[in-house]
Amino acid sequence: MKLTTKGRYAVTAMLDLALHAKDAPVPLADISRRQGISLSYLEQLFAKLRRNELVNSARGPGGGYRLNRAAEDIPVVAVINAINENVDATRCGGLGNCQDNEPCLTHELWMDLSERIHEFLAGISLGDLVSRREVQAISARQDGRVVERVLMADSSL
Repeated sequence: MKLTTKGRYAVTAMLDLALHAKDAPVPLADISRRQGISLSYLEQLFAKLRRNELVNSARGPGGGYRLNRAAEDIPVVAVINAINENVDATRCGGLGNCQDNEPCLTHELWMDLSERIHEFLAGISLGDLVSRREVQAISARQDGRVVERVLMADSSL
């Protein structure tokens, strides 16, 4: 099973958004700084997330993105599906043509695993992740690093 960088980045960015969009929209540049994801890559991901109605955007000064519904109502699997990511443990993409255009011996095993992974990710919401103590601690650490970088940049002017 392989979840690509695209899937990991989308979930990470959405979790960051869920953690920070309490009072105002969050600019993608802020997510980029905190998570080390390129701004252009985030723009591509968020275009898909917006089309799939997981986020909405606000333009202009103070603009950025917000979740389109409560974090508790957004399962992780919805984020992965929105960016056309496929969590699949089979070699054949679930088509059953893994060996000479026929299912291989372990095809059903890998299909079952793919289904379990999908169910697992469907059972965890962004809200569940936001409420985890370790996620909050990591977020606080990242926020501190960003503030530290800004202060260092200001002092060098």
